[in-house]
Amino acid sequence: MLLIRNATIINEGVSYKGNVLIKNDRIDKIYTQEVPEEICNLSQIIEADGFYLIPGVIDDQVHFREPGLTHKGDICSESRAAIAGGVTSYMEMPNTNPQTTTLDEWDKKNEFAHGKSFANYAFYLGATNDNLAELKKADSKNLCGIKIFMGASTGNMLVDNKKALQAIFAEIDMLIATHCEKESIIRNNIQKYTKEFGEDIPIKYHPLIRSAEACYESSAEAIELADRYGARLHVLHLSTAKEMQLFDAKPLSEKKITAEACVHHLWFTDDDYERLGSRIKWNPAIKTERDRNELRKALLENKLDVVASDHAPHTLKEKEGGALKAASGGPLVQHSLQMMLQLASQNVLSKEQVVEKMCHAPAKLFGVKDRGFIREGYFADMVMVNPNKPYTITTDNILYKCGWSPLEGETFSSSIQTTILNGKIAFHNGEVVGEPSGEMLEFRR
Repeated sequence: MLLIRNATIINEGVSYKGNVLIKNDRIDKIYTQEVPEEICNLSQIIEADGFYLIPGVIDDQVHFREPGLTHKGDICSESRAAIAGGVTSYMEMPNTNPQTTTLDEWDKKNEFAHGKSFANYAFYLGATNDNLAELKKADSKNLCGIKIFMGASTGNMLVDNKKALQAIFAEIDMLIATHCEKESIIRNNIQKYTKEFGEDIPIKYHPLIRSAEACYESSAEAIELADRYGARLHVLHLSTAKEMQLFDAKPLSEKKITAEACVHHLWFTDDDYERLGSRIKWNPAIKTERDRNELRKALLENKLDVVASDHAPHTLKEKEGGALKAASGGPLVQHSLQMMLQLASQNVLSKEQVVEKMCHAPAKLFGVKDRGFIREGYFADMVMVNPNKPYTITTDNILYKCGWSPLEGETFSSSIQTTILNGKIAFHNGEVVGEPSGEMLEFRR
């Protein structure tokens, strides 16, 4: 047995002093009073006085690059970084090589992850213009959802056939997650800025190429389709103030259309392109301070339901160039929880809201079975945070295979002390502990 003693437990909207007893891979008992002496005598004890104890983060959007792109990341390396950041479960995207657009390729990804992933895992099945029959077979309790690129992000997975898109929304009876940017608007903007600058468009024009209009028009189209056909829609990485008009401010339990924010859109603004250049080039693009502030406000209003990382590593060589040439995406899964806790320390939102958006809401939204909460009988996926130990990101403590972060030099006021995965210590005091032991996530269907 493992006993976490005298922690400040942050869970389900409240913070309180308590003790958590773990037996095997589950939370056996939560004590708010003194723990019986016989339990203490039989347990390995972690003293947690002065530490926060929260559920493990569930990140619903990562790109771990395996198979086919493993020179910049793989399931082992990136899940190791995730565990160090308090992310105990992740859902990984289908734009690998080969793409995860068949159930055979989806099965292979699960085989890759078994015995290699330091965190619990699930994989999306990707939509194309012509794989509806394959998508309709996808009813596995271990499949997190169907991913549609409604704007070309990476690879060639753009679903731009209107009939195919309508059929997916009409005939798929599980969660559909969308990347929304309207390709025709992006192409027109590229043409406009290419006339002005040639092929070497400065990086600061990236949010004007992949514009707020491109995002809004595509998100509006996805929502219209979901409304028309009664589909279960989850819109990923919202980036604009205007898009917030499309979503309802009501409890998650009352929604069939949900929305995600990513940490980089809540942290950076377009002023940061001058300092960081293509290191903060993502699709959708980081936009204005007003956009960032409206996203933060929408989190508090429950228009935005979850916070994720969209962890997408590239080598620094691949990140070279301007708005057209530099690869889009960056590594964040090791630091996403610390980023959000830093925003909490700045009173952007509360610690309880961080836990809601990063732990509870993903579990509820996707129907993750027995995870995402500190509850008796649930899997013992938990994170201890030291709120009084500053942490500076350097190349020496970055665990991403690509070896860099757009946050290098940033100092957070809190540190990840310990990550517990399925009842076992997986990270402690700066070190990943033991071998990969992540398990396949199970979803309530």
